[in-house]
Amino acid sequence: MAVLSEQDPRLADVLAAEQRRRASQLHLLAGENFSAPSVRAVLAGPLADKYAEGYPGHRHHTGCAHADQVELLAVERAKALFGAAHANVQPHSGTSAILAAYAALLRPGDAVLALSLQHGGHLTHGSGANFSGRWFDFTGYGVRERDGLLDLDQVRDLARAVRPKAILAGAISYPRALDWAAFRAVADEVGAYLVADAAQTIGLVAGGVLDSPVPYADVVCGVTHKLLGGPRGGLLLCTEELAGRVDRAVFPFTQGGPAMNQIAAKALVLGLAATPEYAGYARRTVANAQALAAALAAEGLRPLTGGTDTHLVTADARPLRLTGQEAERRCEAAGVLLGRCAVPFDQAPPASASGVRLGTACVTTQGMGVPEMAEVGALVGRALRADGQEEARAVAAEVRALTGRFPPEPEQSWL
Repeated sequence: MAVLSEQDPRLADVLAAEQRRRASQLHLLAGENFSAPSVRAVLAGPLADKYAEGYPGHRHHTGCAHADQVELLAVERAKALFGAAHANVQPHSGTSAILAAYAALLRPGDAVLALSLQHGGHLTHGSGANFSGRWFDFTGYGVRERDGLLDLDQVRDLARAVRPKAILAGAISYPRALDWAAFRAVADEVGAYLVADAAQTIGLVAGGVLDSPVPYADVVCGVTHKLLGGPRGGLLLCTEELAGRVDRAVFPFTQGGPAMNQIAAKALVLGLAATPEYAGYARRTVANAQALAAALAAEGLRPLTGGTDTHLVTADARPLRLTGQEAERRCEAAGVLLGRCAVPFDQAPPASASGVRLGTACVTTQGMGVPEMAEVGALVGRALRADGQEEARAVAAEVRALTGRFPPEPEQSWL
């Protein structure tokens, strides 16, 4: 940082401010985690500027012997960790992984069945603003209105009616475990591929907390950040039969050269995720989420689906007469970071939404446990009710006191 301060003091000041922000706010954004110093060191290491277009042993540039070793190590660890026949660690992001999965299995205009965005799906699950909705013919399934749980009967009925080329199972705002065997049965009945979007939960699979989609899905799409605590990046797992198609869909079809420093950091966290310490972290993350859901319910929010099986907590903000957007704004003003999400069967526009979406990866990485989740829930409740600057500042002061006890240093917790 000293060198950067000399070369570009303006940029150095912004990065220093970001470091202070990270240490002073309560991070409950479901898609984030604190990466370890070792991960950041690898990202800044000698592979940061290495071009290695292609695959190990078949690069389009010379000088790739060590890049090959790193990628093979990451692939080996991914296959061992998840029990997969084949792994591709080159996707730059989760969205890039899904794009490659579609490219491997589908052609423009093919029918796809996926969880609708209103019920917890992702942009890549058929949004008209995304490549998925523009290139493929998506039909959305949803959850039951009476309990908010996934409606597998509807999935089966729609699959029989639509006869999709692929069924996508996965969500970003659905906090319950998925029945992979049931999805496989539906896919087999209609002759469809099964694609698992496990970006949110792949870390819990690695930790043995959730059942793995690998034995059931033709292709599994994941990421190495979020719960795995690694670099932002994508991951693909698939059957041996589809290995060639998946690899060609990543390179040369959807990507050029991989980020080799990112792949090296992926190798690091994939190795760490195989340890008993990581399994304990995964269990604590879910226990924290369940405790947080209960704490939010005590503050007047309504947990969607009645609770959670994962690190995710989704809740209806309407009992507090708030939109998700207003809840997000009030919490940020008080130093609490969370997101907004749609509430199934509610008609609020996506920009405002009616729900909030939280995750416990960061706070668990910091070393917080179930006892602290009651405190966190109370702070969220106070932030949501703080309609003035003075009240927001008071909550922010308590947030700083809490984060001061639990600084974002993950190597002190499970690494």
